[in-house]
Amino acid sequence: MSTQTKSIVAVIDYGMGNLHSVAKALEHAADENTEIVVTSDPAVIDAADRVLLPGVGAIRDCIAEMKAQGLVPAIQKAMAEKPFMAICVGIQSLMAHSEENGGVDCLNHFDGNALFFGNNHKDVDGTKLKVPHMGWNQVTQTMNHPLWEGIESGARFYFVHSYYVVAGNKDEVAGTCNYGHDFCVALARDNVFAVQFHPEKSHKDGLQLYKNFIHWDGKP
Repeated sequence: MSTQTKSIVAVIDYGMGNLHSVAKALEHAADENTEIVVTSDPAVIDAADRVLLPGVGAIRDCIAEMKAQGLVPAIQKAMAEKPFMAICVGIQSLMAHSEENGGVDCLNHFDGNALFFGNNHKDVDGTKLKVPHMGWNQVTQTMNHPLWEGIESGARFYFVHSYYVVAGNKDEVAGTCNYGHDFCVALARDNVFAVQFHPEKSHKDGLQLYKNFIHWDGKP
């Protein structure tokens, strides 16, 4: 009697992500045919069916750790070949450049940069806004995408960040948010989908996003 081989989702461990909560949320969203593996092994990442890149903290440290652990080639290969998702600082790491810490070159998968909200960030009425942008905010979907299935445009997700991405190609923006001004919170091209917010902290809509990723075939 044959047994079905489990689909593997690799969560990349480079020392800079909230891996426990991400893995637990993915496990909650997964079915019995899916296995969630937290790994820093390029061979395991290469063998996985889907790959998720988390991230918290400073982008300079994130990129430095990816390079120090020899993970950049595995990350780039995964982005070229299989369903790939990045979250929080993960989305910033996929940009060309971040102005954090005086400027950091990133992985350059998406054209564009990560910019600082600023110490004097204000709403349209002149009210000073706290930085980092922290808490729940509405996400407007700007693209029909399989990862938005079952999630309403305007659904609220949880954010913690001081930098935001500016896409070089507006056609790759999959979602926006407003905090003083509209800014990009989701990018998508081919088999890669990246978000600024934390799905694992975003209750049912975050779990739905992870469920969609687990079943995504990588096609737009």
